[in-house]
Amino acid sequence: MTFLQNLKKISRTFVVAGSLCTMLAGPAIAAEYVSVVKDGVNVRTAPNTDAPVLMELFQGYPLLVQGKEGVWLKVTDYENDTGYIHSSLVKKGDTVIVNAKKSANMRSEPNTTAPVVADVERGVVLTKLSAQDKWVKVKHSGGTVGWISQPLVWP
Repeated sequence: MTFLQNLKKISRTFVVAGSLCTMLAGPAIAAEYVSVVKDGVNVRTAPNTDAPVLMELFQGYPLLVQGKEGVWLKVTDYENDTGYIHSSLVKKGDTVIVNAKKSANMRSEPNTTAPVVADVERGVVLTKLSAQDKWVKVKHSGGTVGWISQPLVWP
């Protein structure tokens, strides 16, 4: 085998290996969201129970996981506040929070001409049922089900 043939073979191997690494790393880059499992859960300034409490959260509150330190998660909320929460106090994210300036219209169908079934204030947590195009089907704790435009909720 000549030097040039050998070089081509090695180059192909690196291209295939690089592509495989990129494909496998893709899912690890996806954002991970969690929801708080009960009322009165503390988010702290450091990953330990002696650290000062930054905020106290209620059941369902959604959080973005920024990293992990042992059994602690570094998390960020919809207002970009960051702190640490024990991993036993959250579950896989199934909630969204209204992130509109004041409130968001919950509609009967996923379009702006559908009747409004509720006006939901900023900061209200809803259970996410499904998504369609740029709409999210949600359920309020009081039982009302409807659709809210995706840009008006987080995540």
